[in-house]
Amino acid sequence: MEKTIYEQTTAVVSELCQKANLKSGNILVIGCSTSEVVGSKIGTNSSIEVAAEIFKALHDYTKSKGLFIAIQCCEHLNRAIITAREAVPGAEPVNVVPQPKAGGSLATQAYNAFDNPIVLEEIKADAGLDIGFTLIGMHLKNVAVPVRLENHIIGKTMVVAARTRAKFIGGARAIYDEKML
Repeated sequence: MEKTIYEQTTAVVSELCQKANLKSGNILVIGCSTSEVVGSKIGTNSSIEVAAEIFKALHDYTKSKGLFIAIQCCEHLNRAIITAREAVPGAEPVNVVPQPKAGGSLATQAYNAFDNPIVLEEIKADAGLDIGFTLIGMHLKNVAVPVRLENHIIGKTMVVAARTRAKFIGGARAIYDEKML
């Protein structure tokens, strides 16, 4: 029996969070083309229904772990970020409200679902999921490391994952803290 979009998304996000060793308070950035999830070319067949399933899975899982999600808008909104205000205290918002064809269905869903949403120009997340090759790298901390997932399909598209780590400073003879990797 084929898994639902909700079940596939839950499997992907739980695997990434485990492999990336995310802790309560960490931020997970998500880029998503619902068009790609339904088997169409990016930007051509946005689906608010698919976005609702994906968002619910992401929100349910991350909330249970004390994590924050940050949803990347599409290029029409310069890849702005939608997140919960409590994830980024003191952050400077931008003034826009995403729509399915201007921001993307997942960003629209997130904006409407968060109790206290904020839209940001950028964020520096601890890990990320790229659902449908939307390019989330600009919103990850400086040293991104690929995470190979066994669960790497949602709907009809592939998912690429990354975590971040602290920069190495000091050269070959330096001693590194394994907890920071």
